Amino acid sequence: MELKQAFGQALKQLRTAKGLTQEDFSNISSRTYLSTLERGLKCPTLEKLEGLASVMEVHPLSLLAAAYQIKSDEDGLDSLLARVRAEVGSPASGSK
Repeated sequence: MELKQAFGQALKQLRTAKGLTQEDFSNISSRTYLSTLERGLKCPTLEKLEGLASVMEVHPLSLLAAAYQIKSDEDGLDSLLARVRAEVGSPASGSK
């Protein structure tokens, strides 16, 4: 699956799980734009990603992790998070 499609699917899944409608995002985006994201036709900017996540009250990384989990459909969330933790470093090690 392409990343744009996986992101759209993740966005829609998280939005509906939170009980939100496309209209609930009207402060940061039009319903038409949100629809194009959910259908995998466009990719958001980092600023838009942050805004979408804010409306859903999730961390932007959670939205991206959900998209990559859908895209790869192989290792699972624990494996993905372990990889990110290893590549970025843990807060306990003083990295930020």
